[in-house]
Amino acid sequence: MREEIAAHLAYDVPRQPFSTGWIETLWMIAMLPRAIVRLRPDALFCAGNSYTIVALAMKLLLGRRCPPILAKISNDLERRDMVAPIRWLYHRWLRLHGIFIDHFIGMEEPMAGEIEAAIPAAIRRISIIPDPALDEAQVMRLHHAPRPARKARTGGLRFVGVGRLATQKNVALMLRGFARGAAALDSLTIYGEGPERAMLTALCQDLGIADRVTWPGHVPDPASRLPEFDVFLLSSDYEGVPAVVVEALAAGLPIIATRCSVSMTALTGHGALAHLVDTGDLDAFSAAIRDAGRLRQDRAASLAQARRFTVEQASHAYLARFQSIRRHAPACRNNFAPSD
Repeated sequence: MREEIAAHLAYDVPRQPFSTGWIETLWMIAMLPRAIVRLRPDALFCAGNSYTIVALAMKLLLGRRCPPILAKISNDLERRDMVAPIRWLYHRWLRLHGIFIDHFIGMEEPMAGEIEAAIPAAIRRISIIPDPALDEAQVMRLHHAPRPARKARTGGLRFVGVGRLATQKNVALMLRGFARGAAALDSLTIYGEGPERAMLTALCQDLGIADRVTWPGHVPDPASRLPEFDVFLLSSDYEGVPAVVVEALAAGLPIIATRCSVSMTALTGHGALAHLVDTGDLDAFSAAIRDAGRLRQDRAASLAQARRFTVEQASHAYLARFQSIRRHAPACRNNFAPSD
């Protein structure tokens, strides 16, 4: 994804003697302390709770020299998908976050209560900033993009999904729901790549839908393709605030999605802008696909909701949070010895 990152920013990328993707977290823990000592940042941003182990490592390795850390909670904290013993350990791990994270960002209002329940020590250190999924120009391009008439090409509905082909996304549920609920001329396109691709394409064969499911893989800016379709599908077991739903709202697509996050109801206008079903509920998901031809989207309400989740809206709020934790933290630069 290196070609997709924003231009005109200063990137500090350590030289890699070999491919480090398979040890990504350990590589960050090994490389980041030296970069912090050299760059002396005012604050660190942990872009998701998958990386909070790196934040803990920085606190342990650097001590008082570690800048304050602001962490975005990017995924569901309940994790009902986990088996009980693992879930118990995970919740104990979450409670420790209150010790080494200085400030927490939730991506939609219901996440404040979720964070407080999972990390009691975080109370009064939580801000809600709607996830900056798109910029204003992208939202408007999606909203005004020409939309082919329904059933104009094939006589069937064109369903679309976007996401990594990984266990969390439960694409198998989407395929089974499509096989059971879609009409004979309906089609499904799934943008994304991941470790489950071979299993999922084999499942298509088993379900007898291989000729109606298309796998373009990972493509730059898949959101720009959404106006070509009729209905958006999301089948995840857990999410934070899924950016793909914001993209579908901007494009004005009817949405069928699982209740994969505490924020899904608020994100979809208290359910008015999506047909929501329980996670893992194949009967409900397939029934929603069967009735998808009746779905109509309030495009004005969808646009208004999508515009809450823009870079322009979030950037000022993020800057204010960084300035706030900097004011209330020790002067980290003064903690570096002159010899560093």
